[in-house]
Amino acid sequence: MSKAVTTSTYVRNLSLGLIRQLADFMDPQDGWKTIATDIWKPSGEPRYTQFHIRRFEGIIQKGKSPTCELLCDWGTTNCTVGELTDLLVKHHFLAAAALLLPDLITSPSYSNSTLPIGAKSTEPYSEPQIKKQHTEPYSEPQIKEENAEPYSEPQLKKEHVSPVCESTHPKQNDDNVTGYGSVSLTELQRITNNFDDRPVAEGGNKLGEGGFGVVFQGNLNGKMVAVKKLTALLEASIQELEGQFDQEIKTMAKCQHENILQLLGYSNDGGHYCLVYTYMPNGSLLDRLACLNDTPPLSWHMRCNIALGTATGLKYLHDNGQVHRDIKSANILLDDAFVSKISDFGLARATGQYAKTMMTERIVGTTAYMAPEALRGEVTIKSDIFSFGVVLLEIISGLPPVDEERNPPLLLDIKEEIEEEEKTLEEYIDTKLEDVESTSLEKMYKTASHCLHQMKNKRPDISTVLHDLKCIVNTLSCT
Repeated sequence: MSKAVTTSTYVRNLSLGLIRQLADFMDPQDGWKTIATDIWKPSGEPRYTQFHIRRFEGIIQKGKSPTCELLCDWGTTNCTVGELTDLLVKHHFLAAAALLLPDLITSPSYSNSTLPIGAKSTEPYSEPQIKKQHTEPYSEPQIKEENAEPYSEPQLKKEHVSPVCESTHPKQNDDNVTGYGSVSLTELQRITNNFDDRPVAEGGNKLGEGGFGVVFQGNLNGKMVAVKKLTALLEASIQELEGQFDQEIKTMAKCQHENILQLLGYSNDGGHYCLVYTYMPNGSLLDRLACLNDTPPLSWHMRCNIALGTATGLKYLHDNGQVHRDIKSANILLDDAFVSKISDFGLARATGQYAKTMMTERIVGTTAYMAPEALRGEVTIKSDIFSFGVVLLEIISGLPPVDEERNPPLLLDIKEEIEEEEKTLEEYIDTKLEDVESTSLEKMYKTASHCLHQMKNKRPDISTVLHDLKCIVNTLSCT
């Protein structure tokens, strides 16, 4: 007869059958990920980093259960059923908790829950004193590295440009409430050849695609534009798609800046949601670092200016109470003068005047760029700083943010290799760079390293990052 499970039972001693029953509750909708990102080392650091999360995600492709693998791994630390149950209850996985300790979960101490056992709360867990805002619906993107924003076959032209705009207030626009005009679906169909999804290189109009839709090029009133046609994911409702559409319009209406992609108009005819943007001839930073379509590599001077421009746009967002939540090289677009433009605001959230952190029910963003707290559902400007640190590593190395064939697969983990002296920074410098200046490169790496601190409160704010990058650019200008 099997021994009864109590709060002091070690997780490693649970039967395989019971663990599999837990997996039935935790595997769907990535419930295991919510638990994994809330497990801590005695030192106060997260036990499971982005690298571990990616490893568990890879297990799914092999037909295995990430919950089983997680509990087997965590069990080696002599964690108890009591600790696991506390986490399950904290995150409202009551049915899973009841499998372990049914008498405890149904006791009066948990009677304040209005949910039946087995239901998962629709309200996020939040810490005291933290102001929650759920005024805008949002949805979860597919984790894709392809550029989901407007771009075209680049024509590399200019080497040195002023990357920033010094304004700190939104531009005024008196056209209407949002400052944008409505464009009919018929007109967008006309200028995109009925949303011809053949690539531009093959005579079509498709520029790119990603988690929330496909981007097409067109000519509207004599001006080249990019049209993003939003599409719902399999797990996203039409209401969530509408929320993503509304969020992008409202955020971009409030935040207009030289280093933020300009929204020109929108269409929501017949349930088809489209956004019209300024056309970006030089595509995304991700594609240019990869020299996609045999474009020349970006010089070190150009990369530093692009980093500075992006930081300037990010500071503007943070100064105006906005958290982008998906800063990545694919969302940094380049105009004909290589001025960087932050794009894709469907996940952006307002932090409020006083609230620095919020909690959300869904974990959204791109895993390879996500800060530890973002994996736990926190919305904070310091998560944008972490993501920007990954972008700086891309600029230095020319490597993609994730590559399953590379060791380590996550680019952000090269920081640990360098700090532990397993490799040197020089080994990660982009070999395509011919004009790199070692002092400025080391300074940029130092800034990136600070941005990638595991503890959010120890990361610099965007003003500090911007100051560091300005010093780098000014130094290069004098050489």
